[in-house]
Amino acid sequence: MNGRAIDLAVVGGGLAGGLSALAVHRAHPEMRIALFEAGETLGGNHRWSWFASDLDPAGAELLSLYRRTEWNQGYDVAFPGYQRTLGAGYRSLASSDFDETMRRELPPQAIRLRSRVSQLSHDGVTLESGERIAARVVVDCRDFEPSPHLRGGWQLFMGRHLRTCEPHGLTRPIIMDARVRQHGAYRFVYTLPLSADELFVEDTYYADNPELDRDALSQRIDRYCEAMGWRGETIGGETGVLPVITGGDFAGYHTGLGEPGIVRSGARAGFTHPLTSYTLPFAIANALELARHAHLPGDRIANLFDHRARDHWRATGFYRRLGRMLFDAARPEERYRVFGRFYRLREPLVERFYAGRSTATDRLRVLSGKPPVPVFAAIRALLGKGSPLVHERSQ
Repeated sequence: MNGRAIDLAVVGGGLAGGLSALAVHRAHPEMRIALFEAGETLGGNHRWSWFASDLDPAGAELLSLYRRTEWNQGYDVAFPGYQRTLGAGYRSLASSDFDETMRRELPPQAIRLRSRVSQLSHDGVTLESGERIAARVVVDCRDFEPSPHLRGGWQLFMGRHLRTCEPHGLTRPIIMDARVRQHGAYRFVYTLPLSADELFVEDTYYADNPELDRDALSQRIDRYCEAMGWRGETIGGETGVLPVITGGDFAGYHTGLGEPGIVRSGARAGFTHPLTSYTLPFAIANALELARHAHLPGDRIANLFDHRARDHWRATGFYRRLGRMLFDAARPEERYRVFGRFYRLREPLVERFYAGRSTATDRLRVLSGKPPVPVFAAIRALLGKGSPLVHERSQ
């Protein structure tokens, strides 16, 4: 960095951080940017997926820079006794393609891999190596950290990238297949046909604790692939544990993130879909917002994003309410009925739900009719019961 202050320091080279750096660089190529990532690559080992209807034209244009897989013939869902094909287009981006695009689009000196940040302040960052980099604006896009201020459960998953011995015949994604044993949690299998002989098969479940049993999930994927008639070799995979936030004291959580004046984006700042754990639409919107205001002083941008985070918390209260119904009101083996009933609703409502844009009418339609859980249990859930989102390592 030649010893002088840079314009923008982005900490965390995942989806939110990478998109932020890219959006600012495209809008202001004269700015000196540094993207700090502790790992060997940008994006880690992950796959992000989204519906075409999740993004506005500006967001779709930014993501068009990345190589991704697209399906425009709809997707399927399946529950015991009920199946449906919906028409929305679906997209998926692998972290390897994310990393490749970031290296191509950003100046080489802007990417700082193997650079773990030990301290952030409003005017710069300090690396574990002791190097101090002064910056006009500091953006914190690190991963979510569990907190006693937040309540909820967990979404756990294992994905397997499979090359099949022969064409698998699947033409569109299966977003949820809940016709599987539930094993004491809401469980479904998610499958993406990446090519004629490649599949991404993910076993996902909503559980009350974050312990992920890799052997058990691997065996479940084996059984599912066998039942579907898919044989082949494993060429990649991933696992993950994501928070499903059902309530809490957001002001207390936000205060605990650190000193004021730092711009906070991504999952750590609360920009997630509380029920699905999706982050991509919000990461895109924040990246474009940062680019629009990148010339402002850092404290003003930080204040703007603090307000965005509080607004996002208020706007997503409905999804936290559904999460409480899912975790607190339904018996684990019956939780699939919540989504099974949801997927009988009109398709535009489903699209707005995933994009985090449900209307007041949508909320009434989701909650109307015969509830999928006992009435008194649902009322108790709506009043805010739930477990703190705290890992043992964070206590």
